[in-house]
Amino acid sequence: MNENVRLTAWVRGRVQGVGFRWWTRATALEIGGLSGYVSNLADGRVQVVAEGSRAACERLLAWLRDGDTPGRVDGVTEIWDVPRGGYDGFEIR
Repeated sequence: MNENVRLTAWVRGRVQGVGFRWWTRATALEIGGLSGYVSNLADGRVQVVAEGSRAACERLLAWLRDGDTPGRVDGVTEIWDVPRGGYDGFEIR
């Protein structure tokens, strides 16, 4: 089951102003095979959109939930979808 998927995750907690987006991008690049972006939202959450194999997206989601992230993660909400494409690498927005 290594079909390509799209993961959209919203991370709550103290995740802005602590380097969270930079570390998320670095982790996505380390996992490999992911494209998408990470961005701050006006309500204090961080949004992560990642496309790639289900296994790679699940690794990123596990890191968002339980990894050694900067700041403090209070919770992660995610949805899964079919990939839409259009991303060139994994960027910070």
